[in-house]
Amino acid sequence: MARLKDIYKKDIVPALQEKFQFKSIMQVPRVTKICINRGIGAAVADKKLVDNGVEELTVITGQKAIATIAKKSVSNFKLREGMPIGAKVTLRGEKMYEFMDRLLTVALPRVRDFKGINDKGFDGRGNYTLGVKEQIIFPEISIDKIKSISGMDITFVTSAENDEQSYELLKAFGMPFANAKKDA
Repeated sequence: MARLKDIYKKDIVPALQEKFQFKSIMQVPRVTKICINRGIGAAVADKKLVDNGVEELTVITGQKAIATIAKKSVSNFKLREGMPIGAKVTLRGEKMYEFMDRLLTVALPRVRDFKGINDKGFDGRGNYTLGVKEQIIFPEISIDKIKSISGMDITFVTSAENDEQSYELLKAFGMPFANAKKDA
């Protein structure tokens, strides 16, 4: 069993149940999936960049990533419908907890001048999106093999009903939020 899953069941569920006065442990919010999305704008000119992006996401997450396809044509960007323009992967279950553990304990501390993550990435429905500027914060990526430094969006989809519950859930997992303004 993943370390964070064990922590969730033993520590986080009782703490959140007490804080929000849930009648059942089934009401306690949980992380249902993590979606990692990466747009590769230069892929319009060079198709191999999408393959590199898919390969890097696969190495980072441990699960096969897929290429995302343009839904409509945009002439200003020289983009045609059906062209590959990015990569994405959705993690659930054990792989989700493993990735979250590596993100919190290994990758985020490697960010240059790290002062915590922004707590404004909530969407109002209990989901949180975090932007990472460089893929080299993950130790699985060798800096010698990458062609260009690019970022990605990591979305934590939770079963929380609102942002406050989601914030408390992610904070209990050890998410290093920069300004703890919601603690009051």
